[in-house]
This record gives sequence, C-alpha cells and structure tokens, in this order.
Amino acid sequence: MAADTIRFTGRILYLTEDPELLRRQLDGEDLDFDPDRPLRDNISTDEITPGWVCFYYDETLGRYSMVGLKGGVIERDDLKNGGFDVIVSGLSKGCGSSRETAPFSEKAAGIRLVIAKSIEKIYGQNCQNIGLLTSTDFGLIERIRKGEAISIDEFTKGLDPISADIVRHGGLFAYNRARMAGEVSPPTIETAPRPMTLVEKIIAQNTVADAKEGRLGVPAVKPGDALFVRTGVRFSHEYVTPMADALFRSALGEDAEVTDPESVFTFRDHLTFLGDVMPEEKRKMGLLEKADGLATTQSGFSERHGLKLYGESPSGGSEAICHNAVIEDLALPGDVVIGTDSHTCMAGVLGAFAFGVGSTDMANSWYTKDVRVRVPESVRFVLKGELKPDVSAKDVMLHILSQPFFRTSKGIGKVLEFAGPGVAGLSLDERATLTNMAVEAGGFTGIIEADEVIVDYLHEQRGIAKEELRARLIQSDPDAEYLETFEIDLGAVTPMVATPGDPRNGVAMDALDGEVKIDIAYGGSCTGGKKSDMDMYARVMKAALAQGRKVAEGVECYIQFGSQQIRKYAEEQGYTKVFEEAGVTMIDPSCGACINAGPGASRTKEQVSVSAQNRNFPGRSGPGQVYLASPLTVAASAIFGKIVPPDTLLGPVADAAE
Repeated sequence: MAADTIRFTGRILYLTEDPELLRRQLDGEDLDFDPDRPLRDNISTDEITPGWVCFYYDETLGRYSMVGLKGGVIERDDLKNGGFDVIVSGLSKGCGSSRETAPFSEKAAGIRLVIAKSIEKIYGQNCQNIGLLTSTDFGLIERIRKGEAISIDEFTKGLDPISADIVRHGGLFAYNRARMAGEVSPPTIETAPRPMTLVEKIIAQNTVADAKEGRLGVPAVKPGDALFVRTGVRFSHEYVTPMADALFRSALGEDAEVTDPESVFTFRDHLTFLGDVMPEEKRKMGLLEKADGLATTQSGFSERHGLKLYGESPSGGSEAICHNAVIEDLALPGDVVIGTDSHTCMAGVLGAFAFGVGSTDMANSWYTKDVRVRVPESVRFVLKGELKPDVSAKDVMLHILSQPFFRTSKGIGKVLEFAGPGVAGLSLDERATLTNMAVEAGGFTGIIEADEVIVDYLHEQRGIAKEELRARLIQSDPDAEYLETFEIDLGAVTPMVATPGDPRNGVAMDALDGEVKIDIAYGGSCTGGKKSDMDMYARVMKAALAQGRKVAEGVECYIQFGSQQIRKYAEEQGYTKVFEEAGVTMIDPSCGACINAGPGASRTKEQVSVSAQNRNFPGRSGPGQVYLASPLTVAASAIFGKIVPPDTLLGPVADAAE
C-alpha cells in the first residue's frame, strides 16, 4: 500500500502555449502559477512518445519523453534532466493512441504527478496502472509549491472504488497481488434491475460476479459501477506486446502462462514498412534494429504461449491491420473485446463492447482473462435520412467531432451509441467508420446494435449459423438513460475536412480558408482501407479517367488495403487496374503512414497531406500538415492537386451506385 501522504520536492513544469516560456523553464527558470497563462490543450500521446520512441519499452523512454511536443521545444533528456516532479497542461491531456509508453516515459523522466484541466480516459487509466498520479485540481499547485504533504485521497477524488484502490496500492499489479491474496476485493454490484443501454447490458452479462467460481453476470449495472468484466477477445500488436510480456513475466514469474490462449491474438501490423521510410538519422540511432526486435520478441511470445499470430504476408505487408481482422475473423455480437490500440472500438460495429487498453491492463488480462471497467455513460446519436452521393460516414464523424460537446472534452470516457434509420441504411463498412472514430472524440468506445446486416455478414464471412448469431443480438431498452441524445440529419451533412492538429477541427469544405494545395493524398488505414472505401476511391478514379484525368503532377497518391481480403476484393472488382491507370501507388496492408511508419507519410514540415486516416495530431503522420477527409474527397483532391469536394469530379447529382 502506498504512503498516506505525498510530498513533492521537485520542480513544476507548465506546458505553456508560449514556446519561449517553455524553453526558459527547461533551462532552469521556475514560474509562479498564473491561472491566466495559456496552457497547451490536446497534448496527444503521439507527442509525448512519437512512434519511433515506442521502439523502446524500458527506462530509456524517460530520455525521450515529450520530444514530439508541437513546436519541437523539448529535446532528448530535457524533461529527465529538468528535476521536475509535476507537469501541468490544459484540456484533453493524453488524447490519441492508447500507448502506455506515454505516461511510462513521463514517470521514467521523474514526473510523479500530472495535472491537467481534463485527462483522457485511456491515458488516465494507464497512469493509474503504473503509479503515476493525476489530478484536474489546479488548487494543488500552490499547496505543492509551499511544500505541503498532500493526502493520497486528493488523487482518488471522483474515482471508482477499484481505481481508487489501484492508486492507493501504487499500480495495477500491486493491487491485483492484493486482490488475488484476498486482501482487497472489488465492491459487490448491488444495482437494482433498471432499463439499460446496449453497453450496460453487455457489461452486466459479462461482469465477474465471483472470480474463484468463475460466475458471470449481474442483474443490472449503472454508470459509475466499478467491476471486472470477462473478455472474449484479447489482442496486441508488435508495438506493445513486448512491453506487456515484460510486465507479465516481471509480475507473475518467468513460467507464467496465458489463460485461455485460444482467445488471445497478436498482430505484426504496425511496422512492416518501417524500413522503407525510416530516415537515416533514426537508422544511425539503431532504431530499425530496435523495431525489428519488437516483432521478434512478439513472435517468441506468441510461440511460447501457443497464440495465433497474424504475421507478415508473403505478398508484402501484413495479413491484416488488427482492427480489420477482428471484424473479419474474431469478434461477435455481445463480446467484450480489448486490444492494445485505441481503435479497438472499431469492433463495436458488430454490437461488441470493444475498447483499447494499455500494456499493464493487457498483461493482467492474460492471467485473469478479465479487465477492470467503470461503467461509462452513453451518448446516443440518432441518425436520420440518407447521405448525399458525395458524402460518406467519414464526413458524418468529422461533423460530429466538430461539435462543442466534443471540442470542450465533454465526450471523454463516454460511449457513443449510434442508432436510428440512418444507421440502418449504411453498409457495415460505413458503420465501422463511425465506431472506429469514437475514440477521436475522447470516447470510451463506439457501438451499434447488431442487426440482419451483421448477421448476414458474419454468416457469409465465417459460416456461423444465422440462428446462433441472432441469439447473440442485444438491444438497448427503449427507456434506457443517456447523458445526451443528438439527432443528425444525414441529408444535411456536407463534405467535411479536419484542419491540421486535431480530428475535432472539422469544417465544411466550403468554409476552408483559401485554396489548399497538396503534396500527398493517402487513402488507407483501418478507417479508410475497407471494401466500401475501395468502392469510393474507384468511383472517383473511374470518373477522372473518363474525363482524361489522372493523379495531378507533383502529387503522391497512395491507396493502402486494410487486409489481404480487402486487397483481393479490390482485385476482383477490377479496382487495382483502375488505380494503376490513374497513377495511384498501391500498398499492402499495414498501419503504415497513419503512424508515420510507411509510404504516404510526409517527410518535411512543408508538405501538405489530405488523408482518409482517423488522426492528424502533430507528428502523427510525419512532420507535415495533415487534413482529414473522406475517401471521396481524398481521391478527388489527388486528381486536382488541391483539396476539392467530390462533386468537382462526380457532379452534384452523381449516382452513388455508379
């Protein structure tokens, strides 16, 4: 158990909007607290530990903490050598990827407390897991400056009982050792039967009611209930598996075995093209060898425990991006799915409760098969009407993300439940775009009730009997309670783009400030590499070829497939020939450019990209500026060499079926 009080004797670092003021602190100047001083908002985990930093998974991470912060002020060893105990920032600290390397790097650099106006859900949970304290109480700053001993209870305010106990024990593994020894127990769920949302029903069915007897299920749950839930699918990729494996063996011994290995999967899907794009200065640091070592370590772990490894494909790249494969092969309606990637929520399209976790949570689940959950509140989006022919689900999500509810961090930790006749009219792939990007809102996950579209898909894809699938379908109760309900008229949504820096920077195309010339057009990632996305790219490229046009001179246009199944689909439809004729470079499956680890990423700060991926945080896809857009817009922009709406090629009354 951690001490009852904590005294912070080190310095306080304010992550200010003013880069000069930030540099002065790193050089030794201490600032007084000024509540009117602008602090950096939306500091993503990509900035805390850029992709290349994640090739490390030990104390070395502390040397590189914050080196990706916008503006490039913080350099190697700056944070570690600064003598800082506390780091302070604005809204949405830790948005973006679920990578636990981010808080681990801060802790390894000497940080003991993170203070921010709001803290993203996965980042905050990862901090708890490793014993890094967090708070949104700026009143603590003056008390810390005065040298006051702060009660540990200050850092458990607002937390559920399990999270509070984890903080008091100094981390998840320490808590679980006490839990397994019977020294601490999760609270008994005593929520009386009540109308429940879709996610609440899945949680209630899978709640671990008695860990020793393996008994599952409680009558009901409500938002705020803290519990452990039994998982159905657990997966990790090569970025994270080695760190989780090291934690697993450190906590449980070298002979520790994975429980139920048939439900655990590993993916070599993030770094398969890294060697094609890694700059020479990174190679000289030995980072390519480090990255290759991650895959080797993961392969050994998978073989040791008898796990299914989705590896490299003989034809190039990966068998599949993990999220696409989970939908194609693994998850089912009503499942609890956890993965070491924030876009695990994409599997919510199947009516599964799917969410990203960090290394410690995954390592814990390998042993216990469960994961802790605080029942989240749900926000319901009722979609009505039909999309215009030049609008896609990506435009809908960029519109939703631009709303004040999400731009002011109210969406942090919430479930985004999509419903209504507008959803019913969307294909599975288009629905998956909605659930995939729920995490861009800071959400816990996204989910859609499984219906006959899902039943037909899973029956055809995996040969599962329709009766068996229908027995798994779950629906929200008509009188379930939601934090907020929003209605979206799909017919009123127009082509959107998110301007560089944050997916929440969405604006309608006609509101763009002037002409935006592009250097790169990238169609791919788990979000933009699905079958329906291929349909959209091909539709635009066919129209371009019919008009005697190809990819504009000076523009690099890439289309990357989300899985080998999707590539095969594109080949069978004749799309690959269309892409080739139009001047597109096709890439085999991998996360690639989306994480600055493959063709399609920018190479200089001056380059401008328009991308169908899901994130455009600083440095996420190279040093350049990234605009997010739909597959239709990406393809049309590639043809004209600047960001243009799809109807520039397709015409305002184009038939979506063409």
